[in-house]
Amino acid sequence: MSDETRTLTTRQGHPVHDNQSLRSVGERGPATLENYQFIEKITHFDRERIPERVVHARGAGAHGWFEAYGKIGDEPASRYTRARVLNETGVKTPMFVRFSTVAGAKESPETERDPRGFAVKFKTLEGNWDLVGNNLKVFFIRDAIKFPDMIHAFKPDPVTNRQEAWRFYDFIAAHPESIHMVTWLKSPWGIPANYREMEGSGVNTYKLVNADGVAHLVKFHWQPKQGVRNLTTPQAQEIQGKDVGHATRDLYDAIERGDYPEWEFCVQLMSDGEHPELDFDPLDDTKRWPEDQFPLLPVGRMVLDRAPSNFFAEVEQAAFGTGVLVDGIDFSDDKMLQGRTLSYSDTQRYRVGPNYLQLPINAPQVQCPYATNQRDGQMAFYVDKGGESDHVNYEPSYLGRGLKEAPKSSKEYHQYIEGHLGRYQTSRAMDDYKQAGDRYRSFQDWEREDLINNLSGDLKQCPEELALRMIWHFWHADEDYGRRVAEGAGLDLEKAKALPPLPGRAAPHENLAHPTYTSGKAEEPAGVTVAPDQAAAAPNR
Repeated sequence: MSDETRTLTTRQGHPVHDNQSLRSVGERGPATLENYQFIEKITHFDRERIPERVVHARGAGAHGWFEAYGKIGDEPASRYTRARVLNETGVKTPMFVRFSTVAGAKESPETERDPRGFAVKFKTLEGNWDLVGNNLKVFFIRDAIKFPDMIHAFKPDPVTNRQEAWRFYDFIAAHPESIHMVTWLKSPWGIPANYREMEGSGVNTYKLVNADGVAHLVKFHWQPKQGVRNLTTPQAQEIQGKDVGHATRDLYDAIERGDYPEWEFCVQLMSDGEHPELDFDPLDDTKRWPEDQFPLLPVGRMVLDRAPSNFFAEVEQAAFGTGVLVDGIDFSDDKMLQGRTLSYSDTQRYRVGPNYLQLPINAPQVQCPYATNQRDGQMAFYVDKGGESDHVNYEPSYLGRGLKEAPKSSKEYHQYIEGHLGRYQTSRAMDDYKQAGDRYRSFQDWEREDLINNLSGDLKQCPEELALRMIWHFWHADEDYGRRVAEGAGLDLEKAKALPPLPGRAAPHENLAHPTYTSGKAEEPAGVTVAPDQAAAAPNR
């Protein structure tokens, strides 16, 4: 597999000196528009497939509604946000939800070990709000410039057109922050039993902003009222032998019989700021916010009660974007969120067309008075009507014609930004192994056994040098974790432990490495039931 080493360049032929980090204002600051290297890379990636989605190609969708409780925990929701969709009670906001797998093609099995997409379009009275997330609460990487490389590694080999374990782990081995996600994905949590019985998460960090312009960091989560259920590999293989679309069938059958799937919408809140007292960066999407410190606070519920009438028109052409927010919900400087915000909508304009928002599945609801000066483009089939604005498609107009800016009714949110422009990697990377180890120790015995079997089987398909590096990572998360994977894969643990740190990275922090593992079944949270056949894993752990 070795080739002569060549220098990575842009498509213009410029040498790439840092392929790991966006340019940003300071280590935690926002990304800047002159990120030519990133923009070239991500926009090319967005256009790699037509017409199928590059990622999340296999999917199913359903219509429903959202109803806010008017509170966040015990507090009025208005204390934290001026977003009407989260404040007003008695209003059923129309919604469309698309569930999906990530790496597989459009006709791939729904039993694959793969994260599940959980994309929600709220059609609010103030315009659309898209919350585009996954079933798991963390992700593989924390900088969007790495996303094309990650998906390339997870997709089939460009020569053989086969997904290869060595390609997956070759990428993961160079990114210690991915070990947390891998620990989730290779456990029973990596194969949800269906779409109705899985959690959802916005994954990225956003901000809620109230009428006084005060912001709080926020994470969004969906908790299924049906409970959480996952599959082991043998169970998934048995189902796949009979039905490659079992999760879609389960969703539509439930709706048809009136057993409408329901989720409670919850948030985790944190004061706006850097939070140096935490052992992780709250903007790092490879980390979870511990729920004992930042509890899940209910804010509303979602019910799905109608299946699509046409798959292509409603599911395949449904288009979501992380930049589609309503007033009272704002961006954080999460670098994955900022990169996704460019990429997602850019992909939709390419895949569906520049007028994808004119399609009924994507357009705001009729009661929302939307109007723009955007005209023409491929597949335009109507023009916003507004009297004299038919002639005046620009703003402002000296004659006072056409569309006008909306009045400012609330205090603007202002974030102070100062820093040196450059490419930064987080200086808080020492925590990359801590949550992975915590997660391993939180699993029940059978979940750990399943995790070890899955990883061991994968590493047997990898070159020894790559497998040893992966064991090095697992051992730094938890000694028992690394030892058991090494034994299962038939590899020398001592040889793995003797490896040096990754080039350019410091050794894992001593306080985070080699924790003591106490065998025995993890205590099950009160009120959570695990199925006797071990097909279910307890939620919120």
